Amino acid sequence: HDWMVAPSAKVLKHAFGKPLVSTIHATEWGRNNGLHNDMQRHISDLEWWLTYESYRVICCSEYMRAELRQVFQVPEDKLSVIPNGVLVDDFTNVHEDLDSWRRGWALPEEEIVFYVGRHVFEKGIDLLLSAAPKVLEHRPQAKFIIAGKGPCHDDLKRQAWDLGLGEKTLFPGFIDDRARNSLYNLADCAVFPSRYEPFGIVALEAMAGNAPVVVSDVGGFSETVQHGQNGLTFYAGNANSLADNILHLLGDKAFARSLSERASRDLQEKFNWSHIARQTVESFKQTTVSGHEHKQFYDRYHITSDLQERGKRVRESSDHGRW
Repeated sequence: HDWMVAPSAKVLKHAFGKPLVSTIHATEWGRNNGLHNDMQRHISDLEWWLTYESYRVICCSEYMRAELRQVFQVPEDKLSVIPNGVLVDDFTNVHEDLDSWRRGWALPEEEIVFYVGRHVFEKGIDLLLSAAPKVLEHRPQAKFIIAGKGPCHDDLKRQAWDLGLGEKTLFPGFIDDRARNSLYNLADCAVFPSRYEPFGIVALEAMAGNAPVVVSDVGGFSETVQHGQNGLTFYAGNANSLADNILHLLGDKAFARSLSERASRDLQEKFNWSHIARQTVESFKQTTVSGHEHKQFYDRYHITSDLQERGKRVRESSDHGRW
């Protein structure tokens, strides 16, 4: 699982003479829209090294497959796409009296626009706040609940204050699973405005909680959410487009319900863990090779000058004790 285990993974691979399978959820290059300092370059080099040493690399979306091809030049025959999934039953654990519990979060007439997740730049929460004034102009009964914590938390609260959102935004911080599930069930829409999202399991979780979703048209979101079928997508980075899609759901409850119903069917058909487990087992079976074939898995790359340079940097990091 990602860069922190790369050195251990290589040691185990060679100690036991077994092929290595790794899972890459995201890349440092993608998270930061490039590499801007030595630490980011170091992490990216380790990510590359892990993919280089792996016989097979599992990723969660076609978007991530393309990113690994572009950033690390991973050969196509090394890559397997296996999506994430959700256990729908996990999201039925809600507060018993939802109507009474709801009063602690919003007034009876208010419509809940819900976000939950890390408060970091890549999640695009600032875009949601920028969209809020337009939403409130047309739906003054809207209420924005933005759960979670992270390095951008205080900046986001200041942004809400500067925009005059006042009592129309609530930042409850970290919430437990039961509160999250309850808010999904109560929300008029769940919004995930990410700038970078390799898969976007939060969209599936919101669907499992019966919340109509609005997501940005980036990364894995574009593979799990089909606009107008099981959710809505907006132009990434465009607060005006985001506001329009939120208003669409708030203004047409029947349409919002139809999206949730279709999303529920999609979860059962495409994103259930039994199906995903079978795909994973099959990927491992394909990796189990005969003794003769097994000897070939060490050098499956054609080493270009760029790859040689990456390898040199990784070795230098190892020599200086940077693990």
